Amino acid sequence: MKVIALNGSPRLIGNTTNILIEVSDELEKEGIEMEQIQLYSVALTPCNDCRSCEIRGDGRCILEDDGLNDIVDKMREADGVILASPCYYGACSSQMKIFLERAGMILEKGDKGLKRKVGGAIVVNAREGGSMVYSQLVHWMLGNQMIVCGGAPAPVVTALNSPQYQNDKEGMKGVISLVKEMAWAIAAMNGS
Repeated sequence: MKVIALNGSPRLIGNTTNILIEVSDELEKEGIEMEQIQLYSVALTPCNDCRSCEIRGDGRCILEDDGLNDIVDKMREADGVILASPCYYGACSSQMKIFLERAGMILEKGDKGLKRKVGGAIVVNAREGGSMVYSQLVHWMLGNQMIVCGGAPAPVVTALNSPQYQNDKEGMKGVISLVKEMAWAIAAMNGS
């Protein structure tokens, strides 16, 4: 069993990355492998709405050189997907937004490749806007017909500079709760 975690933070070693490391440790305890993909290091090209994906219908973007198709292929093969992003000016990071637009388009116009995959969202915000980003990520997963898990409380962590995420005990409680729900759902989907 495997989870792909997309890290939308431009900080290579920040709160989002460190939270995902803790998520990986928790998933490992449940017998689930996790691969973290740092979107910032992929340098995705923005979608130009060429609609080639709609014409082709093969679930691939015509822009083959930046790694988006490889990431989406990994997501198709995984049992679960986590979208993790910091909140910048009330929205997800630009790296995550580019990914959501392009991947959403090819999946919608192609093979619906994430249908019935288990999904979860994690957000880091300095002060406010986290619930907006959380809704943005969850909405994308629902639009891809994923089985979306939540946490109690919501996995929205308040932190500015790492490792401040450790100070938000309630936010991290939500993250761990999300991990447990995802592990349960993945095991159920796999007949375990």
